[in-house]
Amino acid sequence: MQKHILVVDDDELMRRSVAFNLEQAGYQASNAGSAEDALSMIRRKTPDLILLDIGLPGMDGLDALRQFREQVSAPVIFVTARRRELDEILGLELGADDYITKPFEMSVLLAHVKAVLRRTSAPAAAIAQEETVVAGDLTLDPLAHTVTLAGQPLELTRREFDLLHALVLRAGQVLSTQDLLTEVWGAEYVGEPQVVYVHIRWLREKIEDKPEKPGRILTVRGVGYKLIPRES
Repeated sequence: MQKHILVVDDDELMRRSVAFNLEQAGYQASNAGSAEDALSMIRRKTPDLILLDIGLPGMDGLDALRQFREQVSAPVIFVTARRRELDEILGLELGADDYITKPFEMSVLLAHVKAVLRRTSAPAAAIAQEETVVAGDLTLDPLAHTVTLAGQPLELTRREFDLLHALVLRAGQVLSTQDLLTEVWGAEYVGEPQVVYVHIRWLREKIEDKPEKPGRILTVRGVGYKLIPRES
């Protein structure tokens, strides 16, 4: 079955071009010129993925993301012409699954779409085989997608969860930045280590007693990161 992708962008030429190329690549595509229109559309038909421009008229992309999250579980890729890191970080922290900046090559966009759909469409049987993992006072349940620290639940984004999962599975071992990029984000992200740096910082803020002096997720200079199990 074709995956349905909703393109939300106030640039009519852009959204029609993107939708056309998505259809040429084998996807079903629809488009909306505003967040309000998009919200009406998803009530009629739930998309498998949303390409969402940050700089929308009226309700902007960040506000729209909050509304989308209340109605659908479809992954969201932010599209932005503003290269300031703040926009990208805010989007990911609010729960966007990925981002891409304009101008972009269509082949790059298609690679991001394919990667996000692959990550979020894992067969239920494969997910069910994942077992709860424990590292000291950290417990992760991949099937329920829950994390507890000393018995207290943690609120993590999907990517933060995946990153912590990778570290916990090999607690005490050093994982290189490139290994984490490939495993958590996909091979197309190799060469973009800042994505890992940002998410490591967020994780430390949520699980460390003193994020500025981490005792759980340690940096091994010039190599990568390792998680040290700690008891409460």
